[in-house]
Amino acid sequence: MASKIRESILEALSSSDNSYFSGQELADQAGCSRTAIWKHIEDLRSSGFMIESRRKKGYRLLGKTDELNENNLLVGLKTETLGRSVLFLESVESTQKIAHRLAQETAPEGTLVIAEEQVSGRGRMARSWHSPKGTGIWMSLLLRPSLPPQKAPQFTLIAAVAIVEAIKDKCDLDVDIKWPNDLLINGKKVTGILTELQADSEQIHSLIIGMGINVNQSAEDFSDDIREIATSLHIESDKTFSRAGIVQEILSNLEKYYAVYIKEGFEPIKEIWEKYAVTIGRQITARTLNKEIKGFASGITNEGVLKLIDETGETHLIYSADIE
Repeated sequence: MASKIRESILEALSSSDNSYFSGQELADQAGCSRTAIWKHIEDLRSSGFMIESRRKKGYRLLGKTDELNENNLLVGLKTETLGRSVLFLESVESTQKIAHRLAQETAPEGTLVIAEEQVSGRGRMARSWHSPKGTGIWMSLLLRPSLPPQKAPQFTLIAAVAIVEAIKDKCDLDVDIKWPNDLLINGKKVTGILTELQADSEQIHSLIIGMGINVNQSAEDFSDDIREIATSLHIESDKTFSRAGIVQEILSNLEKYYAVYIKEGFEPIKEIWEKYAVTIGRQITARTLNKEIKGFASGITNEGVLKLIDETGETHLIYSADIE
């Protein structure tokens, strides 16, 4: 109930175009007392919201911090389901680990786990993911699609499209997709996506999409071993961005494409993905756990599997590999 009241207050203040709302107006909208409104206003101020109060005028929102807490993420969020339940933590080992636990505890679809810092963030093939405090977006989203497990890889590609278009809209930057789970700007990695699932042989029980996005880091924030291959939205634009605004746009895009996928299948999303893909139509080297294959990347299947044609003309289906 408390979170709903705070959300109601923030929605009202955010929509007011710098005008004031009286305590009674906010109380009527939230369905509570004026005393409760005052208490929630104080809670919001302690969370980083700058709310001015003036006698006989009421309250107005002056601004907010860029902390990725529940209040910041909910105000202005346009989704119906995704991100409506938020677990925000200052520092965690991995948001994926927490999301897996919540999935087993029957957390609702759309639950978002987000942290200011990951101390043991991980990417595909158990690689570490650099997740410094207060600079990027480190989050895991819980979905519960009624699908067989072989459909899970498609969600990495759906997430990639959602993130690319969010960055394009919010930051005016062009992003390339490198199959299967990397997003690049000028050839350097800006985002990684990790999709994991809990399933039996026939049914996905939960699907967890982990997303790590470098937003406001400077070059000095990256260690020497990754500085030449990693970048951030700030480095590429020389601007500082609202992380909460980017998260909201990603969730909105994901909800849209998730609905398209359930209604129409993967084909319409595949066409959009291929438009952004830097891997397709090029000579590449794919390194799997067992071998190395060189050839022409001709496209992806409707399951999201990479099609690679070698020098003999044989087509290889690549389910997981490092790509150069």
